[in-house]
Amino acid sequence: MTIQLQNIGKRYRLEWIFRGLNGTFQAGERWAILGPNGSGKSTLLKVLSGHLTPSKGEVFFEEQGVRIKEEAVYKKISYAAPYIELIEEFTLEEALRFHAKLKPLLPGFTLARLYDLLALPRSRQKEIRFFSSGMKQRLKLALAVCSDTPVLLLDEPATNLDVQGVEWYKKLISEYAEERLVVIASNDPHDAEFCGKHLNILDYKK
Repeated sequence: MTIQLQNIGKRYRLEWIFRGLNGTFQAGERWAILGPNGSGKSTLLKVLSGHLTPSKGEVFFEEQGVRIKEEAVYKKISYAAPYIELIEEFTLEEALRFHAKLKPLLPGFTLARLYDLLALPRSRQKEIRFFSSGMKQRLKLALAVCSDTPVLLLDEPATNLDVQGVEWYKKLISEYAEERLVVIASNDPHDAEFCGKHLNILDYKK
């Protein structure tokens, strides 16, 4: 899948968050969107996901040279971010089953394999509202990475993760996102050290 940006900009009231942004994001690429907190990284990620329309310019989504209609883009994208909430009344088992009905898991993946990958022993019947912030973040990342979509968007993926959790997240990307378009937004370059392409959002504030 390819996402193409043509001179896009996003403005809230009179303030431009970014503008004059051109670029092509393609399958197999790993992008890091860098910048300090509040600089517009999350806004750009929402534009890339199709959830937010730019104030200026156009965004095109294509798969194998065929244009994807905007209302169908969500089927092609997995997204994890601190501001995306889990259904906290669900147990872990209920959350995984519910998600698998909305988006299929990667080929050959099963719920049992996903449990093992999460490495959260004795939490299967535990309600998510009783999870620690780090456990919730692991769950968000696993659901996004292990869904069968060509695009993976992660906003501040290391939020609430300890050192072991960060290594777990990086291994997750290494093993299950090789041929996909991966875009990481972070204020810490170490979170996206495996990305070969970089975009600093401050370069597009005019």
